[in-house]
Amino acid sequence: MTMMLAKTMETYISNYTEEWMEQILKKIEKLMLEHDAISPELIKKKDIKLGLRNPDGSGVVAGITSKGIVIGYEKIPNPDGTYTVKPVEGKLYYCGYDACELAQRIQEEGRYGFNEITYLLLTGELPNKKDLQRFEEVIADRRPLTKLERSIIMQEDVNYNQMYALHSVISHLSRCDPDPDSTDIKDVSRQCINIIAKAPVIIAYNYNVMRFRKGGDLFITKPNPAWSTAENFLYLLRGERPDEYEAKLFDLALMLHAEHGGGNNSTFAVRTVTSSGANTYMALCAGVASLSGHLHGGANEAVMKMMKDIKQHVKDWNDDEEVEHYLKLMLEKKAYDRSGKIYGIGHAVYTKSDPRAIIFRQKAEEFAKMKKNLDEFNLFAKVADIGSRLVQKYKGTVASPNVDFYSGLIYKMMGIPMELFTPIFAMARFSGWSAHRIEQIIHDKIIRPAYASSLDEFKEYIPLEKR
Repeated sequence: MTMMLAKTMETYISNYTEEWMEQILKKIEKLMLEHDAISPELIKKKDIKLGLRNPDGSGVVAGITSKGIVIGYEKIPNPDGTYTVKPVEGKLYYCGYDACELAQRIQEEGRYGFNEITYLLLTGELPNKKDLQRFEEVIADRRPLTKLERSIIMQEDVNYNQMYALHSVISHLSRCDPDPDSTDIKDVSRQCINIIAKAPVIIAYNYNVMRFRKGGDLFITKPNPAWSTAENFLYLLRGERPDEYEAKLFDLALMLHAEHGGGNNSTFAVRTVTSSGANTYMALCAGVASLSGHLHGGANEAVMKMMKDIKQHVKDWNDDEEVEHYLKLMLEKKAYDRSGKIYGIGHAVYTKSDPRAIIFRQKAEEFAKMKKNLDEFNLFAKVADIGSRLVQKYKGTVASPNVDFYSGLIYKMMGIPMELFTPIFAMARFSGWSAHRIEQIIHDKIIRPAYASSLDEFKEYIPLEKR
């Protein structure tokens, strides 16, 4: 009887506190909306660069880098001291080299290039044959997980979100490092190379363990030291060596996603955390955390979900007018998720074209022919062409498909599950993040921008009984 009474009392107190919690949350939400919201007039008056972006949409220059340069527009000076933004064809450079040309030239030579791109980003120079061979041997030697590293994955609590799992494992890798907090360039370089080498294995193992916990078979095998990063990842995921075409297409994706300048959200997060003196594991985890946000890393997933909806609502995929009608409804917030967006169209920097998307479109069509999936590719291409035109008409900005518009379709045709689209992005970007971390350590300056106050006046303290 006493136990029943205690249980009833416990339930009563719990319900009572939950009601109070709900009231407090409503009060906090009301006050936050009242005090934290800011008007466009105030932003203009104080000359605030929200999101570190200028009024014309271009990024505020907050640093300098030799790693990645992204070009999507030119600034034409005006007589009054202002300037006009002129859209241009997009360009991406890795350490001064045209990134798309690099990737295509490497593929024309019949080679896998992700390790070569990684070497370039870390050192600033393209390797000769001897240096590349040594670097690939170093990557192959560090790719397998130790017993402790494998146990970290196996002991991880059930976590079906693959980005959360990746973040957790990377942070725990510090337990396997005898000197995790060193910021000596040699130690940091060793740590970064280890993570770059192990990331594909961690991502594949994380997924296989998650699938096992959902009732599937557990498939864990060791990477092959003679194979490329792309071959090993697809092998660890599937259990069989991929054919050369798919492996080199995946390698191309890794090369084109490896770096994108210092101003993108995840790279800036890595540089900001690095500038505080944080260790390599925490800094690279900041990149993973940033990439988990749907406005940055989940773009190709968003495209695939949007295309699924379009396929359900557009009866005739070959009818331009029907496709255009539905895309107009989306832009008018009357269809799909009512966000007013066509996902995969437009970019923060690129205007007339994303050079990576041009390559991916050609590869997606080529792959679709092989997979007898041209109908789906043609619908993607139609949405890209019509969508770009409509975005310009509705929003007044020059827009084109970005790399994420086609990458999801390519991964889908490879049989890669959607849960891994963003972790694959991270897998490639660890190379760029690592290069920027090392560069930021050398620059040795903490990142600390200023924030203006939105308040009109300072306030006097009021005693509790008088409030």
